[in-house]
Amino acid sequence: MSTDRDFNGRDWSLHPAYVHAPYKSTLTRGPTKPLVSFEQTLSERTGPIYGAEAMLPLDADLTKNAASRGEPKGERIIVTGRVLDESGTPIRDALVEVWQANAAGRYAHKVDQHDAPLDPNFLGAGRSVTDGEGRYTFTTIKPGAYPWKNHPNAWRPAHIHFSLFGPSLLTRLVTQMYFPGDPLLPLDPIFNGVPDDEARGRLVSKLSMDVTKEDWALGYVFDIVLRGPKQTPMER
Repeated sequence: MSTDRDFNGRDWSLHPAYVHAPYKSTLTRGPTKPLVSFEQTLSERTGPIYGAEAMLPLDADLTKNAASRGEPKGERIIVTGRVLDESGTPIRDALVEVWQANAAGRYAHKVDQHDAPLDPNFLGAGRSVTDGEGRYTFTTIKPGAYPWKNHPNAWRPAHIHFSLFGPSLLTRLVTQMYFPGDPLLPLDPIFNGVPDDEARGRLVSKLSMDVTKEDWALGYVFDIVLRGPKQTPMER
């Protein structure tokens, strides 16, 4: 994802490795040979963009975009933040997509066979386009933890997946947002796959009473920095 400034490469030493032994599936799906890096061309950096004019009114409200008449189960939350470059300049018109499990810790996907209830009023997916300040906002339900088969009694902490598209559909970045104080974070191989302590902390959102709506929903702030010393770790 680039800006109007000259393109600067990302410091991948602050991001998860392709192969991280505690995260067992990376042992079979990670590359075994050195990767070959190619310079991005102008067309790759400035190609087709997904604009705000393509957004639907409820795309960013996961509590209503299931096209049903009922309310989803669980704790309602507001998640907002800014997408910034390494100098703190806002990235406007970036497409931000999210997907997540429901309050019971189950995804609305046929592959997820976790023994937890599905919620017909919750799709678990939404999208937003950043404004002139680089800001996105989602209304959603706090996701539940869920078991996975990585190791005995393995549970993933509550998290929301983020995908960002910049000036072209070829500039996609993917990361995860976690919640403060989650006791499962020290036990999670994916979260701890980020080798740098400070960088790992940048994956944890911050509770904000300024974003919180009284008697309605708690608010969390999750800023995404694309590059530089405060960059947000991304999946490779």
